[in-house]
Amino acid sequence: MTLKHLVALCLAGSLGAAWGRAGDPQRPLPPWHAKAGVICHDCHQKEKPTTAAVADESCMVCHGDYPAMAELTKHLPVNPHAPPKPPHAGPFACPECHHQHKPAVVKCLECHPDFKLKPR
Repeated sequence: MTLKHLVALCLAGSLGAAWGRAGDPQRPLPPWHAKAGVICHDCHQKEKPTTAAVADESCMVCHGDYPAMAELTKHLPVNPHAPPKPPHAGPFACPECHHQHKPAVVKCLECHPDFKLKPR
């Protein structure tokens, strides 16, 4: 199944009419997730989450696994989703970089400030 198919399935079936349909106004989403109708439960697996915990599997339902993401970002000067080579740390959990209620960061830049990567 391709990433396009996964996204279509996510948009068509998993976005129910639960609390926070357009997101919690106290916790706005990035425009692309808000437009897709992502709700709290889609990421947090709870109707009214009280913690920021989000499992990678929640992200992978729509965005694909690490190999799929590495394929999508292979054009970057440094591929942040490519499997790290030992003794390098990682792979890192998706929410380490991709925050949804605050700006994203590039964790790689903590140790590699010369990398030409921008958060999304």
